[in-house]
Amino acid sequence: MAGAAKAPTPEIKDIIVTTSDVDLLLFATVKNGFTQEMLDDVRAGAPIVFTFSLKLVKISDHWLDSSLVESEVTHTLSFDQQHQEYRIVFSNQPDKALTTKNIEEAKQLLAELNGVKVIALSQLIPDAPYAIHFKVVLKKGSLPLGMHNILPFSSLWNFETDRRTIEFRY
Repeated sequence: MAGAAKAPTPEIKDIIVTTSDVDLLLFATVKNGFTQEMLDDVRAGAPIVFTFSLKLVKISDHWLDSSLVESEVTHTLSFDQQHQEYRIVFSNQPDKALTTKNIEEAKQLLAELNGVKVIALSQLIPDAPYAIHFKVVLKKGSLPLGMHNILPFSSLWNFETDRRTIEFRY
């Protein structure tokens, strides 16, 4: 199909590594992470799950870097038919689920990683070189019982961003 516009590729943008008084923090945003099919499926009952995977390493002058932290944070978006609102649950803050009736706000909340604690600063060596390897996987969450026959699984629905690496000195 010549001339058909290709959908933009999902990518990680606005990556910031910073510190609080006691922790190393990571901020990032996923751009181009939604299709109309995905949004329609959410309204029909299929949750969207963004999994932010990160690995912190201490860069070595030798061949192998030493891994300090490997972790995942998930953000899950679902739609409550009864209340006509979107709900976002954060695995790193399970008691802080947010709700909104606005799909644009829901998409923003799902796609942003805001100040996730990576490691305590006390575990880092001052002025040593470090790197965070980071990627995001998006997939359709498990469907409510009985919905598998109504909403067929689409392999085009899942994606994984390219891995990004941020090098820094603490």
